Amino acid sequence: MRAFLAIGAAALVWVITTWPSGADAIIFAAVVVCLFAPRGYGGAMVFTLGTAGAAVCAAIVDFAVVPGLVEFPALCAAMGLVLVPVGFAAAWSRNPAVSTVFTVWGILFLPLLGPTNQMTYDTEQFYNFALAALAGCLLGALSFSLLPSLSPALRVRRLLALTLRDLRRLAIDPRPPTSEDWESRIYGRLAALPHQVEPLQLGQLLAALSAGTEIVQLRRVAPRLGVSTQLDPALGALAQGNSAAAIARLGQLDHHLASAPDGAAETAIALRARSHILGLSEALTEHGPNFDSGAPHEVCRDQPVNRRPMRLVMTVDETTLKRGKTPNDLDTPVSRGRRV
Repeated sequence: MRAFLAIGAAALVWVITTWPSGADAIIFAAVVVCLFAPRGYGGAMVFTLGTAGAAVCAAIVDFAVVPGLVEFPALCAAMGLVLVPVGFAAAWSRNPAVSTVFTVWGILFLPLLGPTNQMTYDTEQFYNFALAALAGCLLGALSFSLLPSLSPALRVRRLLALTLRDLRRLAIDPRPPTSEDWESRIYGRLAALPHQVEPLQLGQLLAALSAGTEIVQLRRVAPRLGVSTQLDPALGALAQGNSAAAIARLGQLDHHLASAPDGAAETAIALRARSHILGLSEALTEHGPNFDSGAPHEVCRDQPVNRRPMRLVMTVDETTLKRGKTPNDLDTPVSRGRRV
């Protein structure tokens, strides 16, 4: 809604005034609204300040410095007088807002300056473009003022709900995405978390990241061990919000893998599968209420409630084999179990 209003207002001004640079104003308004949605009005004003600084420097260099230059090295030196200090300020500033201002300043300086092989000093064109950039930024900032961003608490709850929904879909998907795709999605949500996030909520999101990674790895290894039919009920219980049943099913699967009399290669793969089972079980044990929230308990109701962490009991030979490598080993690490 905010992006629609900002872009619509810029387009309306463009149509009514027949402004030649109205399209540029629309672009800058869209960039500010979309790019700074998590940061709100403050982030939009930071971008606007950087744009204003770039416009002032570009006007000085374009109309006061460049007309008196003849050689290309002199043009490089003139641009360096702006780009070098701005670059150092952006790199060495410890204040994120100040660093963002100088970053935007450096990025927009050259497009505003517009150096060409045959320089043209069209003041009308320059000021039209600079004014369009500033007007688009101000429209974006104004849209944040009229339609404020969601509160940090609500944004965190929405991110957690979306992640839990995706995790449940992942659990029942027979052909899940790769680990990299899943991790990339959750990393994006971690980056979008506000600074006011509570440690428990951060731990819940990290637990979902770990659980999803273990599910993907188990889906890959289960067909090689012939345990897909035993894995499906456990993941189905997780998808239905019954982590206690999922833990019990995973324990049965781990016991089955531990007692299977297979060869050395199969045993190594089974050890990896058991490590993924352990990682998933620990995530469900430590954050069970979060994984159970918002979903009916419709499957595996006959399973006993047992939230004690599972333990993988390995013999000396199994441990030695786990640390070694065989030609049939998977490409993933031996143990992806992790505590969150």
